[in-house]
Amino acid sequence: MKNIDIRALSDVELNDKVRLEKTQLLKLKMNHAVVNLDNPKSIEVQRKLVARLQTEQSQRNPI
Repeated sequence: MKNIDIRALSDVELNDKVRLEKTQLLKLKMNHAVVNLDNPKSIEVQRKLVARLQTEQSQRNPI
């Protein structure tokens, strides 16, 4: 998902996407702990996606 796509999301969609991607990251980490993944780089890609989503979320709602 590119930054342009992330910015196009509404606030509700962004919150849902953050929750969804965080759960997917957790599942990846759990699977990697039990059985080695075919592509361990996918954890890093997922982690960076979550970070980009959270950055956009914090920019929209400053404290």
